[in-house]
Amino acid sequence: CSPTPMKLRDAPSACPSLWRCLPCPPAELRLDLVLSSGQSFRWWESSPGAWTGVLGGRVWTLRQDGDQLWYTVYGEEDEHEEEERDGCPAKAAKLDGAETDRILRDYFQLNVGLSALYRTWGAADPLFRKVANEFPGVRVLRQDPVECLFSFICTSNNHISRITAMIERLCQAFGRRLCCLDARPFHAFPSLSALTGADAEARLRALGFGYRAKFVSGSARAIAEGLGPEGLSQLRTVPYAEARRVLCALPGVGAKVADCVCLLSLDKAEAVPVDTHVWHIARQRYGVALGGKSLTPRAYQEIGDFFRGLWGPRAGWAQAV
Repeated sequence: CSPTPMKLRDAPSACPSLWRCLPCPPAELRLDLVLSSGQSFRWWESSPGAWTGVLGGRVWTLRQDGDQLWYTVYGEEDEHEEEERDGCPAKAAKLDGAETDRILRDYFQLNVGLSALYRTWGAADPLFRKVANEFPGVRVLRQDPVECLFSFICTSNNHISRITAMIERLCQAFGRRLCCLDARPFHAFPSLSALTGADAEARLRALGFGYRAKFVSGSARAIAEGLGPEGLSQLRTVPYAEARRVLCALPGVGAKVADCVCLLSLDKAEAVPVDTHVWHIARQRYGVALGGKSLTPRAYQEIGDFFRGLWGPRAGWAQAV
């Protein structure tokens, strides 16, 4: 597909000349709702309707036009460009169209028919049907497990804008530099080995991570000395309860963080992350009489089971809406 001049003009000032598109109607994906909702913290609205971020170790810009999802991928800097970094334009990547299409289809799980799921959830739940009309195209991302885990370790007692800034500092300090757009540098998410250094915790504290610094460095060491990054990815193939148990054994990982990682990176569509907001919704809007004055582990499990019974095997997707 070839974009119109308007699409290129609306892209970042360092825009390359090559764009591709995938068929994807808004009922199946709404970029603005999905990329700003706290599933991932690596995307920003670089111009109205255009989202730029890091995926698979490359920098992408995405935008929607009608029933098309347009995208382009920027090339990495090489070692000879380091002296010209300030304000540097990114190079257009030589796209292997089949591979980049595959990456996006996998990331947005476009093989899952969302409109049909909305109809199923709405038939089972009148409250969902009412809410869903305002929020079409909300689907669950399929993220890299390492990035997802360490991002969500940073979410405890935090909010999206602050988490996003923390993840940006983490990537700048520990990740490989990729390219620069409009004088803004982009970095890959740190490798597991980059987070296991002896000084990692101290560096994270200096970056403002507070008590989370210990959890990030501790979990990095625990995975490096145990599962390894490959073993973490292989949790996609084990039952939900087992994956959750393994994750909860890591420093700083409780039930909610484990469920977020299960849902957003380990193919456990039945995982329902429960926080105090979801707990109150369950009690006040669904009449679920669970828990006392606090969200106990038992109440957490029972609320998840309630929504799994209501919404079915992709209950975590319905909860995202």
